Amino acid sequence: MVDTLSVLISTGVLPVYAHDGDAGADLHSNESVTLLPGSRVTVGTGVRIALPEGFVGFVVPRSGLAHRYGVTVLNSPGTVDAGYRGEIKITMLNTDTVHPFGIKAGDRIAQLVVMPVTRAEFVPVVSLPESSRGDRGFGSTGSEHVDTVEVGNAHE
Repeated sequence: MVDTLSVLISTGVLPVYAHDGDAGADLHSNESVTLLPGSRVTVGTGVRIALPEGFVGFVVPRSGLAHRYGVTVLNSPGTVDAGYRGEIKITMLNTDTVHPFGIKAGDRIAQLVVMPVTRAEFVPVVSLPESSRGDRGFGSTGSEHVDTVEVGNAHE
């Protein structure tokens, strides 16, 4: 297991873990932008990393931004492969239909989770082995009845 990674920073703020035991290190914006209601924007972090072979970085949303403002990360988790050396950029979405959301340079906008990966060997077959789940998906392991929920304005 790797305890530290080589992190190259062209500009921006070093990713840091806010608390002992946190899985995600905070990524900060390297620029100031405004996310208009319902819009998306790709935000630079200035961070470039070199992950060891056999590891991947996943860019995931910050729960506080999603909960308080409806701001999330598209393509989540975003995948940073071990061979990628470019800037980590984050495509963010403002799901609020009324209020814009301002991002200032230095704001925490996402998290980076670094994990080991296993490469699979894909073997073509004529049929797959049976399983107890079979081909049931999309909530098949959840409740028997799903109630319709009416969603109101988060700012009411």
